[in-house]
Amino acid sequence: MLHGYLSSKESFFPQIEYFSKFYRVTALDFAGMGGADALEEPFSVGDYADWTLSALAELKIEFPLVLTHSFGGRVALKILSRGDYFDRAALIGCAGIVKKRTLSYRLRVGTYRVVKKIAPKYAEAHFGSPEYRTLSPVMRESYKKIVNEDLREDAKKIARPVLFVNGTRDSETPLSSVRLLQSCVKGSKMAEVEGGGHFVHLEDPLAVQLAVEEFFYADL
Repeated sequence: MLHGYLSSKESFFPQIEYFSKFYRVTALDFAGMGGADALEEPFSVGDYADWTLSALAELKIEFPLVLTHSFGGRVALKILSRGDYFDRAALIGCAGIVKKRTLSYRLRVGTYRVVKKIAPKYAEAHFGSPEYRTLSPVMRESYKKIVNEDLREDAKKIARPVLFVNGTRDSETPLSSVRLLQSCVKGSKMAEVEGGGHFVHLEDPLAVQLAVEEFFYADL
């Protein structure tokens, strides 16, 4: 199980409890998050993919079933694009699409860059999302690398079975965005959970778990 950005393995508590009845479950804390050591240098999605593959090798885990949330889906897409490292993957609220930059966004960025030159401390304290402002300098650089990488070309290289799971009211990774990713992964499937938000695996764990279980057992 691969968790979301700035989250931890504990965010999968219902899924760990459920799937442990049928599988050996391994839930990781990504480098720089949860209980893991802090990053010494900014990581890109590709760096997190390398880190994940190294962790799986150290744990002697080969060809696993994979369950992810949000940022964890970015990492899974990157790994899946490289070859047959995973059996199949269920991606909840999968991130990976860079949204079209609006005029207001470009104006905010331009203003930030100007203010940063004049008053860097003020700029860091007042620009960006609350999440971004809490990050260390290394994590901020990592965050920028991650959110500015569009993974559609990576998704087109995937040959393994993939299920996208999304709440119909997810505003962080909306259905329109996830459907774009799904259209890039040949043969992939979509499970929509009515009324669910970005943390649909916590809001309606049973619906998510049944969809994922069915996908994991498909064609067996």
